[in-house]
Amino acid sequence: MSTADLPTALDLPMVAPLPDDIQKYFDICQDKLGMVPNVLKAYAFDIDKLNAFTGMYNDLMLADSGLSKLEREMIAVVVSSINKCFYCLVAHGAAVRQMSGDPQLGEQLVMNYRVAGLDTRQRAMLDFAFKMTNASATIEENDRQELREAGFTDRDIWDIANVTGFFNMTNRVASATMMQPNPEYHAQFR
Repeated sequence: MSTADLPTALDLPMVAPLPDDIQKYFDICQDKLGMVPNVLKAYAFDIDKLNAFTGMYNDLMLADSGLSKLEREMIAVVVSSINKCFYCLVAHGAAVRQMSGDPQLGEQLVMNYRVAGLDTRQRAMLDFAFKMTNASATIEENDRQELREAGFTDRDIWDIANVTGFFNMTNRVASATMMQPNPEYHAQFR
């Protein structure tokens, strides 16, 4: 892979050859998604970092939770919108379009989640993620109580906070390294 083909502005080429388990994971991505997401390629310069990233991502976004997978993707898009993270807006916007079956929802969340036809639960969740992204030190008990009143358990609140925190971190890394979304994301599920 030449420097021009790297998924970020940094010259950190993937380990070659990839360990068998990582190559298998990349092959599964290729088969299921039609691509290997550039975020995985970006972390593949260091297999320990890649494993840490994918472990946390898979736990937060795919494991059992009181939050649906769509709701977690919605948080990813709203946080990424606030942070203006090009990579995550494109990649997770495609996921919202796919999971919801509603391309308009994906675009609304990218631009301004408040214009989307959200139910009370989703609006409370995204209001909390918005506040946590912009001013986490101002969160008080009444903010958590609003989530409880919208139907979230304390475990759900933990998950909302962790998904929000994770995307605040990854948005900053993606922006700082000029991580590029895979071109395939742009046209998906429209």
